[in-house]
Amino acid sequence: MSYNRILLKLSGEALLGERNHGVDPKRILAYSKEIKEIVDAGIELAIVIGGGNIFRGVSGASNGIDRVQADYMGMLATVINGLALQSSLEELNVQTRLQTAVKIEAVAEPYIKRKAVRHLEKKRVVIFSAGTGNPFFTTDSAAVLRAIEINADAILKGTRVDGIYNIDPEKNKDAVKFKKLTYDEAINKKLKIMDSTAFTLSQENNLPIIVFNMNKPGNLKKIIEGKDIGTIVN
Repeated sequence: MSYNRILLKLSGEALLGERNHGVDPKRILAYSKEIKEIVDAGIELAIVIGGGNIFRGVSGASNGIDRVQADYMGMLATVINGLALQSSLEELNVQTRLQTAVKIEAVAEPYIKRKAVRHLEKKRVVIFSAGTGNPFFTTDSAAVLRAIEINADAILKGTRVDGIYNIDPEKNKDAVKFKKLTYDEAINKKLKIMDSTAFTLSQENNLPIIVFNMNKPGNLKKIIEGKDIGTIVN
C-alpha cells in the first residue's frame, strides 16, 4: 500500500522513556528524528498523542475524581505532550501546528478540519491534542476520528511492542503475534491494543490500522516504504 497522508498515534506512556513520570527528552527527540525522516520524504503527517504519562482519566476517576473532570484533566495532559513534541520537532526545523479540541488559544489553534488539511498540504506536521474534546472518549477514538476527517490513508499506531499479540508479550513469553487481523477479529478477541469504539469506527470507514514498534529506529520509514512491519488490521 502506498501512502500520501497518514495519522500517527503515539501513547503518552511511549514518551516516558527511562522515566517513571513525565517526558523523557531523549525519547521525544528520537521520535522527532523518525518523524522528520518521513516528512522529508514527502509524507503528509498528522499525529495524535495520549496523555497517560502525565494523567489518565480512567485512573483518576477510580481514585475518587469525578469522571468528567478526570477526562478533562487527561485532555490537558495530551496538550502538554503535544507542546513537548512540537518543540522537539521545531528544533529539527520541522514545521508544525498544534491544534486542540478544547480552546486554549494562548498555546494552540482550535481544531478546524479545513485548516488542518491546509497545513498538511503545505507539508506541516499537525499535532491533534485534547482528544475529541469530549469526556468518555479515548485518544484512540480521537485518532480514528481525526484520520477519517482528514482523509488519511492509514493509522500507524506506534507502541513498545512489534504488533498485536493474543496476550501481553511484555508479561507472557508465550504470547503469539498476529500478522494480519480483520476488524471483527480484533473486536471479538477483545484485543486491548485499541478500544472497541476505535476499531468499529475504523471498520465503518474502511481505515487500515498498522500497529508497530515505534522504539525500533527505522520502523516508521520502513512502513512508509511498504515493508512488512507490525500487524495490520483491515
